[in-house]
Amino acid sequence: MILRAAAAVFGKDLKTEWRTRVAINALLLFAFSVLVLVGYAVGPTRLTLEDRPVVNSVLLWIVLFFSAMTGLSRAFVNEEETGTAAALRLSAPPASVFLGKLLGNLALLGVVMAVVVPLFLALMSFGIAAPGLFFAVLALGGVGIAAASTFIAAIVSKTAAKGALFAVLATPLLLPPLVAAVTGTQIAATGPESAAGLDVVRLLFAYDGLMVTASFLLFDAVWRE
Repeated sequence: MILRAAAAVFGKDLKTEWRTRVAINALLLFAFSVLVLVGYAVGPTRLTLEDRPVVNSVLLWIVLFFSAMTGLSRAFVNEEETGTAAALRLSAPPASVFLGKLLGNLALLGVVMAVVVPLFLALMSFGIAAPGLFFAVLALGGVGIAAASTFIAAIVSKTAAKGALFAVLATPLLLPPLVAAVTGTQIAATGPESAAGLDVVRLLFAYDGLMVTASFLLFDAVWRE
């Protein structure tokens, strides 16, 4: 029942996004603009070989983080603006609503990552020595960003200053996984998989599990408030 309702919510969001393309266009446009700016201002030729892993790791996750802030906050805003939130509350249990919205945000972020990450690696001549670790960090970091963004979007959807409040609440929640993701990306760029890289993966996995579990437990109160 919960999975079927979540799939229905996810399918509805996909159809709505396919018709309007508001969130995906905002995400991709912002990400592309930042990529061009980063390539022009920094570029691979302006960094020493020693500085590239650190600087490029930070820049990559800055692009992904702010791109997520641009589009993922609209997960519940659309429901409130179009007046469909009440119908959604009646037609699906809270757990299904959150899971469907989370899957929708994961899909959006996955599309952005599929476009941005290869372009960034090519533009910045950013070599990856441990691709397995790199993709694990990308996947787990993306889940953490999507889970936290989805839950915070539900909190701020009824407020007047949605954008400002979303950024204020999201930054402290997302700072730990972002720091871990930057560290993991740096390790993946500088050498083969190591104990330090596996520790980062475990940390991100633990954060994702904690964030998703807490969101499911607290979402009922937030959604019905």
